[in-house]
Amino acid sequence: MKIDNLDPREQIIIKKAALHNLKDIDVAIPRNKLVVITGLSGSGKSSLAFDTLYAEGQRRYVESLSSYARQFLGKLNKPKVEYIKGIAPAIAIEQKVNSTNPRSTVGTSTEIYDYFKLLFARIGRTYSPISGNEVKKNTVADVIDHVKKYDNGSKLLLLAPIYIDEDRTLEKVLQILEQQGYSRIKVNNDVVRINDFKPKNQKEFQLVVDRVVVQDDEDFYNRLADAIETTFFEGKGECVIEDLSNNNQNIFNNKFELDGISFLEPNTHLFSFNNPYGACPACEGYGNIIGIDKDLVIPNTSLSIYDDAIVPWRTESFLEYKEALVDNAYKFDFPIHKPYFELTEEQIQLLWDGNKYFHGLNTFFKHIEEKTYKIQYRVMLSRYRGKTKCTTCNGKRLRQETANIKISGTTITDLVNLPINEVLDFFQGLKLEEHDQQIAKRLLKEINNRLLFLSDVGLNYLSLNRASNSLSGGESQRINLATSLGSSLVGSMYILDEPSIGLHSKDTERLVNVLKGLRDLGNTVIVVEHDEDIMKAADYIIDIGPEAGTFGGELVAYGTYNEILKADTLTANYLKGKLKIEVPKERRKGLGYIKVIGAREHNLKNIDVQFPLNTLTIITGVSGSGKSTLVKNILYPALQKKLFNHGEKPGQFTDIEGDFSTIKSVEFIDQNPIGRSSRSNPVTYIKVYDDIRALFTQQKLSNIRGYKAKHFSFNVDGGRCETCKGEGEVTIGMQFMADVHLPCETCKGKRFKKEILEVKFENKSISDVLEMTIDEATAFFKQHEQKKIVTKLKPLQDVGLGYVQLGQASSTLSGGEAQRIKLASFLVKGVTKDKVLFIFDEPTTGLHFHDIKKLLASFNALIEKGHSIVVIEHNIDLIKCADYIIDLGKDGGKTGGQLLFQGLPEDLVNVKESYTSKYLGEKL
Repeated sequence: MKIDNLDPREQIIIKKAALHNLKDIDVAIPRNKLVVITGLSGSGKSSLAFDTLYAEGQRRYVESLSSYARQFLGKLNKPKVEYIKGIAPAIAIEQKVNSTNPRSTVGTSTEIYDYFKLLFARIGRTYSPISGNEVKKNTVADVIDHVKKYDNGSKLLLLAPIYIDEDRTLEKVLQILEQQGYSRIKVNNDVVRINDFKPKNQKEFQLVVDRVVVQDDEDFYNRLADAIETTFFEGKGECVIEDLSNNNQNIFNNKFELDGISFLEPNTHLFSFNNPYGACPACEGYGNIIGIDKDLVIPNTSLSIYDDAIVPWRTESFLEYKEALVDNAYKFDFPIHKPYFELTEEQIQLLWDGNKYFHGLNTFFKHIEEKTYKIQYRVMLSRYRGKTKCTTCNGKRLRQETANIKISGTTITDLVNLPINEVLDFFQGLKLEEHDQQIAKRLLKEINNRLLFLSDVGLNYLSLNRASNSLSGGESQRINLATSLGSSLVGSMYILDEPSIGLHSKDTERLVNVLKGLRDLGNTVIVVEHDEDIMKAADYIIDIGPEAGTFGGELVAYGTYNEILKADTLTANYLKGKLKIEVPKERRKGLGYIKVIGAREHNLKNIDVQFPLNTLTIITGVSGSGKSTLVKNILYPALQKKLFNHGEKPGQFTDIEGDFSTIKSVEFIDQNPIGRSSRSNPVTYIKVYDDIRALFTQQKLSNIRGYKAKHFSFNVDGGRCETCKGEGEVTIGMQFMADVHLPCETCKGKRFKKEILEVKFENKSISDVLEMTIDEATAFFKQHEQKKIVTKLKPLQDVGLGYVQLGQASSTLSGGEAQRIKLASFLVKGVTKDKVLFIFDEPTTGLHFHDIKKLLASFNALIEKGHSIVVIEHNIDLIKCADYIIDLGKDGGKTGGQLLFQGLPEDLVNVKESYTSKYLGEKL
């Protein structure tokens, strides 16, 4: 690409980018456009987008700050590039589940909750729980407004009630008032002078603070304001205005009280569960506490009370509790033969609280707690303890007083527990009085915008109270995207890592509109992406290739979508159909099955789902339809419990049945890193490094010097370089600049001592072998007939990781690469008697069409060895190759959780209410 004469005001110009595997490439990216960077996994897309562009954008921003500010920010390296011109401030939105903080929710991370707090503090009305009337507090201005209603010349008294403290007499109080300059009091409708007053058995006394004649001028109202202020002070918050013409009294109160209750005045801290003032005192704002876990007391909710749904009441010792309920149930119309999950909320509450006929579960556990000095009761209690919803605030996180404050009849906790689309409906239909509308105008605009953005990125099924750490990677990335949109920055460069992850094809269109909206604000939007729909929508595409690893890192094509189609690259050939992922000629029937009965966790609607074994089963459906709940929260933990009697507590379901004898283990393969340390790498993970070390110990020089396998390890002392401890580089901490990583001077980055490197196999030292890519190593060891090593390396090639270096640190691998290394580690084992059920969560993340083809081949290899695979997936190219599809829907959230279809892909096409069928029909 010729870049020398381009204008940096219109293009971001990168000259000689050479980081990782990039081969001194020159790239020009048009500014204020939607640009897609595509290419095979490992071709260098992320190296260009994140490690070069984003790193430089960040570094330049940080360099512009003072050294004092810089010390608090991350330390940033200068990327390997000759120069970058025309770069804008960079914002990266990556596919990481960012928050592990249990206090973080969707509402707090998108800042919508902060606006809610302000809104309720400003225009929330407080209502008494006794009478339901609004609690009001009068001000001096309210009293003045009342006085303005009288005619000129009207005579009024300002009265304050006289309170007599216990340690004082009436005479003493009156004496003090007289000393303060007051001369009259009102007793039983008569105004008398204090010094003429003879106390008898009168009950009520009022102090006459002032007598006024109403006049329509400023001086009068200024004097009146002072008098009202004094009256409130003397009357301890109460001020009485009496009209002398008819003795009518109007009472004003400047305390926030009603029905004998003193209420808290709304302020932002009261609505914050991260502030001790607003947080529920029992759970400190977490919403849950360690207590009696209802799911452990009643694990099988499909049983009725009569059929022993309550586990602790099954034993001889406690049978009396159950019998008391069963014998008396007819007296208060309790359905003892109804399954627990069909009981109403009132009936469940009754079961826990009890009544005069029987002791509820709460009382039962209180009795047990009183006897914990006996070991058997302590053991019994520990069986039913767990993290449970806080009973004080009912999981709402806030102190109970917030329930009295409402806008249009709705509390703040009502709002955060609704799905986002319903919250949006509430605000769009909100009618406010003119005064409130003025106050809330700007807040409502921000709230509506942010809710719309969340809806646009396909998250309208989430509630704002959902904990951030329970979101999938795709969801948390799209929340970050919506938050960025909410901040409406201009002139920035957004770099996104596959925003289409976890999105059904139906939602991709809305995502494209969001990205275009970001561009139209005046930003450059750069997306690393493989999705065909997003490529079609892009203004410009950059294709990095031609292959991966050392065979990648070149700019193979660039231009608009139509210009890319003319190129002869892997991307172009898949887009125009020259290469394609073939639909299998026949679908496997499977051997045996596992069936989950009555799945009803979260939004699942009591569905029965069958998973055939020894097949490729794919779960489809839009975001929020219940796929992860079914697989991660029910199928996986339920199988763990059934087969090995350990693991996490599964979600709500009735039963699981099927051919368990054929499964020896269940593997959940997610995208978490395979090793956190810089020492872990692909060859140590798949255990091939042991064979490579064994090979070096057999060499003649090793025998002479007595070297063992440990001498060829960079994790233990012996053969590794002692200066850098086998890291190959030393880190020098710089106070205000980025830490400098320098190659170790002793071993020159080779990781081992000089004498160890003298041991050669076919002229290659152990360090040379670690620097080879998997493709190079396979060819090398094949040539020298090391079958065992080749057999173990082959699966890494099969899953499309031939470009990765043998010694590459695991911490530098992407989520998709880590997932495929885990997959390869099972392929290495070959045919074993122990059949495994594999569960994958979106394995096509980060994969090019060509890589998906390789992934499918690996899946087929596993199934041929007798294993079974269950996949949660949105990628239509993979879905069309399934043997069996389970489609959930129809939409996300409340309207999801239904089983729309289970069976062959060809039959799904006829299911009209399924969104998947429409997109699948185009591919079959």
